[in-house]
Amino acid sequence: MFRFANPQYLWLLVVLPVMVALFWLVARSRRRRIARFGHPDVLQELMPEVSTGRVTLRFLLLLGAVLCLILAAARPQFGSKLREEKTQGIEMMLVVDVSNSMLAEDFEPNRLERTKYAIGKLFDGLEQDRVGLVVFAGEPKVQLPITSDYRMAKAFARRIDPSLVSEQGTAIGKALEQALLSFSGDTEQNHGRVIILITDGENHEDDALAVAERAAQQGVKIFTIGIGTPEGAPIQIDGEFIKDEKGEMVVSKLNEEMLAKIADITGGAYVRATKQSIGLDEIVKAINDMEQTELSTIRFEEFNEQYQYLLIAALVLLLAEFVMLDRRNPLLAHLNIFREKK
Repeated sequence: MFRFANPQYLWLLVVLPVMVALFWLVARSRRRRIARFGHPDVLQELMPEVSTGRVTLRFLLLLGAVLCLILAAARPQFGSKLREEKTQGIEMMLVVDVSNSMLAEDFEPNRLERTKYAIGKLFDGLEQDRVGLVVFAGEPKVQLPITSDYRMAKAFARRIDPSLVSEQGTAIGKALEQALLSFSGDTEQNHGRVIILITDGENHEDDALAVAERAAQQGVKIFTIGIGTPEGAPIQIDGEFIKDEKGEMVVSKLNEEMLAKIADITGGAYVRATKQSIGLDEIVKAINDMEQTELSTIRFEEFNEQYQYLLIAALVLLLAEFVMLDRRNPLLAHLNIFREKK
């Protein structure tokens, strides 16, 4: 594979035709000035040491040197190789509730926005771990597969929104099941895999505890974060509060009991979010104390640089242009390189 690492410098190639045009104009002006003194053939006999061929050759050498320098600045590169790196770390799936209840405003500005901010801060502090992202309401969706690209992870986290899932509800069991299926197959060691569930705990759809039992059998720990307050808060969408079938205002309350059970079944931990801290920092500290697993990452090795050969060529051309004289060397006149034989 061939490429230029700095292709923007190729625009400098427009200098070459400009140099050719200037050289032609100067040469033409020089011929006109010489013609004022007499016939060119006669003047050539009077000035046998003058060589227009040498002037042209020196210009071509300079032109070639400039071309090599421009191409060197563009950094031509050949080939690339895949390289597998081994690191020690944790595979971490974040499972984030995006149901309408996460829009409750008992956290500033609401539960979901505080969660997104905390996730962004979490990604800033990671180094060798891998992260993935599952969002859920009535159905789960893999928002981000397992990756070590934290910049991309932050970009996906910023786009978390209830509109990502078409079906409303709170199916925690389905979300945990999807997270279990979303770990990479790079390692058979499950002790380095964790799930972080962030929700208000209002499960209306399935048996999340049964999925937690399955996760425990696979050696996957689930850490849960309860966001909200036991007293609850109304849910406001587009400036209007959600009401039930009876016309009463819906209040979303934190269900801590189920979240604590999920964490306890898998050997994880439950943390209740506060307005000062979502709780991710406490969980990350606990995760860092876990036994890490070996992770493999496929990376592209750097392309092989070729610019140094162009720099050498440019240096040789410039040196040749520098030592070459505009006039013929009398000692080498018998070689007759630049004149036609009579």
